[in-house]
Amino acid sequence: MDGAVAAGHPLTARAGIDVLEAGGNAVDACVAASLASWVAESPLTGPGGGGFMLVHRARDRSTRVFDFFVAIPGLGGGRASAQMDAVEVDFSGGSTQVFRVGGASVAVPGTVAGLEAAHRSFGSLPWAELFEPAVRLARGGVELTREQAYLHEILDPILRHTAESRTIYGRDGRALAAGDRLAMPELAATMELVAAHGSEPLYRGELARAVVAHVREQGGALTEEDLRRYRVVRRRPVSTPFLGYEFRSNPPPSAGGVLIGYGLRLLERGRLGGPPGSAGAAALLVEVMREQARARDRRFAAQLHRGGLARRLQASEALELGWARIQAGAQAHAEPVAAGGTTHVSVLDAAGNAASLSISTGAGSGVVVPGTGIQLNNMLGEFDLDESGGGARPGTRLTSGMAPSIALEDGRTRLVLGSAGSLRLRGAVLQVAVNVLGHGLGVEEAVARPRLHWDGDVVHCEGGTDPAVLEELERRGNAVAGWRERNLYFGGVSAVERRNGALAAAGDPRRGGHGVVVG
Repeated sequence: MDGAVAAGHPLTARAGIDVLEAGGNAVDACVAASLASWVAESPLTGPGGGGFMLVHRARDRSTRVFDFFVAIPGLGGGRASAQMDAVEVDFSGGSTQVFRVGGASVAVPGTVAGLEAAHRSFGSLPWAELFEPAVRLARGGVELTREQAYLHEILDPILRHTAESRTIYGRDGRALAAGDRLAMPELAATMELVAAHGSEPLYRGELARAVVAHVREQGGALTEEDLRRYRVVRRRPVSTPFLGYEFRSNPPPSAGGVLIGYGLRLLERGRLGGPPGSAGAAALLVEVMREQARARDRRFAAQLHRGGLARRLQASEALELGWARIQAGAQAHAEPVAAGGTTHVSVLDAAGNAASLSISTGAGSGVVVPGTGIQLNNMLGEFDLDESGGGARPGTRLTSGMAPSIALEDGRTRLVLGSAGSLRLRGAVLQVAVNVLGHGLGVEEAVARPRLHWDGDVVHCEGGTDPAVLEELERRGNAVAGWRERNLYFGGVSAVERRNGALAAAGDPRRGGHGVVVG
């Protein structure tokens, strides 16, 4: 059986490929890969987080998004009794980011419920069978690669924030380093419980009570009612025409897909600005990134929750106004920082079914539930709830920039992609999509090419960017920061494609990602 999987770690991708070779479909492979990532990429993901899975079914060309992102806790009267702890992460390239962690940062997790819902709707292999590769990894341990060791290094103040987390992520009083083996036997036992009984134990059973009790001890607001009333939401994707393709992505109340679609339309209007890597292409990309930020006006947050945002930004009047602002060089302010640690899995199977999964624990809260191996998310520490658009009411779904996406050509899957990378993930997805669909690059080259990121004050240019690009951006009045090397700051894209009948897959080298094609 042929197929392709791209993910943030070779072992994550391998778990997905093994399932395809065993006769599973794209959703089966995506679930198995995600479970393996709980071990291979544990600082970024796990059962204590939330995310989105976009599923495209080739038979009827339908696409649905399973929204299992985190929600605001406190149903039944739960209140935080402690302040969050501030932790600064240094990306070793002149950029730092402050994360808030601890029990008070924990939002209601949705990952296990979401994977179960997607499998129940579209999976073909037995649920328990999909856990087998991940359980083996958790018990046997995973040797840290150089890229994973770097991630452990920069996130060390979070990973070893509590006594429980230090038992997992510490070694003789230090952080784990490249070559060290990370074993997670308690997480293996939790996965075996979920494999046997589904999500029920985590949302209504003894495991739920243990999670809530520990979060409350750590000063968080999570309640048993939060878990019991959590629901996965199925949504229709936002759809954008681009150069003859149909780009489908994560819809509101998340922001990523809407803004990527808006950016694609503006780039198409500007004829991409020039060849890939050229000064013209870079200059237009920066202006489009500014316009995406300007689009986040006072109506934006409210319309994410109330509806109408995608139609407004796709309307000809909005595109004309956006293009006029680009030509005029209007100023824009940087956006607030959103989710930090994310991983992505892209799968395409022999029948043309696709699954695109973005999942995250944020930067992690440092709170690990004793005896379970579950590190909980810190999503409440990464959002300004007063500006969320839905208000800070318990049960409200938080918005996200995560953007699992596909591109269709004549109704058939051409490209499956998504990215990690906090606020940078939107730009990473946009740039890779343009590289593949606009410039005709293969996914491996498209993912590996140097990227740009505009943060309001500075245009960050990744190592390998043509010096002529930096000169042109400066000539246009931008403050430019040239990075010497490639860095995970610029995102972690996983992408697969089918071009002229041939499959290809690419994981992002910035994160030690990996792509595998079988058949």
